[in-house]
Parts: sequence; structure tokens; C-alpha cells
Amino acid sequence: MSDEEMKAELSRLRAENEALKSRNQRGVSLRVSEKGGVSVYGLGRFPVTLYKEQWLRLLEMAEDIRAFIRENEPSLRPRSDSTRRSAATARTLGITGEELYE
Repeated sequence: MSDEEMKAELSRLRAENEALKSRNQRGVSLRVSEKGGVSVYGLGRFPVTLYKEQWLRLLEMAEDIRAFIRENEPSLRPRSDSTRRSAATARTLGITGEELYE
């Protein structure tokens, strides 16, 4: 590989790296899963994966979901306020999973 080719490749890789960095700063990304589903990454520890038909049904319910959230606002907690302990922690404490979040 000549110097010019290496410089061009390095420039291309730097541009690709910057594009990937800027995409990850959003925090949420979409991918096609191995089984052909649509996976949303960045909402939590694991991706949310549904098949196309399931996403379309869910998207059709967007206004219903927003209304449900508005109606139940006093009962809902933002993720940052919720206690996120594992099942192992509950077992260690000798309590059930439900008691863990009371």
C-alpha cells in the first residue's frame, strides 16, 4: 500500500470513527437483530427487540400510551428515582422482588 493510499485510508477511518462517535452520543440506536427484529439500544441495560409488526402496532398506540402516562403520572417514577437492585440483592436481603421496590 502506497503512502497516498494509507493516508486516504486513515482519513476514511477517522471520518468513520467520528460518525460512529456522534451517533453514540444520542444514546439510542436502532439495529436489525439476528432474527430479523428491530432492536432499540440505549434505553436500558438490554435492547428492546420486537418484530416489525409489533413495532407498527405499538406505534399505532402512541397516543394511548401518552394518555396512559398522563393519567397515571402520580404513580409513575422516573428511572433515575427508582431503586434498581438485582434479584441477587433481594435474595441476600432475604426478601422478595416486590419488597425490594417498596
